[in-house]
Amino acid sequence: MARKTFFSFHYKNDVLRANIIRNSWITKPDRDAAGFIDSSEFEKIKKGGDTAIKRWIRDQLYGTSVTVVLIGSESNSRDYIKYEIQQSYERGNGLLGIYVHNVKDILGNTSAKGSNHFGEIGKNSSGNAVYFSSNYKSYDWIKDDGYNNLGKWIEQAAKDAGK
Repeated sequence: MARKTFFSFHYKNDVLRANIIRNSWITKPDRDAAGFIDSSEFEKIKKGGDTAIKRWIRDQLYGTSVTVVLIGSESNSRDYIKYEIQQSYERGNGLLGIYVHNVKDILGNTSAKGSNHFGEIGKNSSGNAVYFSSNYKSYDWIKDDGYNNLGKWIEQAAKDAGK
């Protein structure tokens, strides 16, 4: 099934790792990726402030069924990643995390493993807090063979969300 998938990541630290993962995804048939932007375009959006950035995020989430959170060394401290996760939860998107610390950057370096503890992302139908770390699966891109399994992970996240 065709899936439009939003990729959430810390731009400054993980854009190269994110591009590796995204490119492995879109080379397969019937796949589309959202949430990627040229750095110069993002600089224009940032000039519009918090409201403009959040509007861009909501626009990028439109029509997606799954959000993939790329977990880098500082991802859980990034307010916009938390916002993307919260908005994805509110939309009913499937969610999953992928640790990217073992993906080598352009210089061949890896980074410290990040945390998937992003705090409360919303409330369930009973009014109880929902947490990403305890409610959604997270995988390691290298150890769990993300190149060959990303499609399966995304389909499972969509199925788990009823999509």
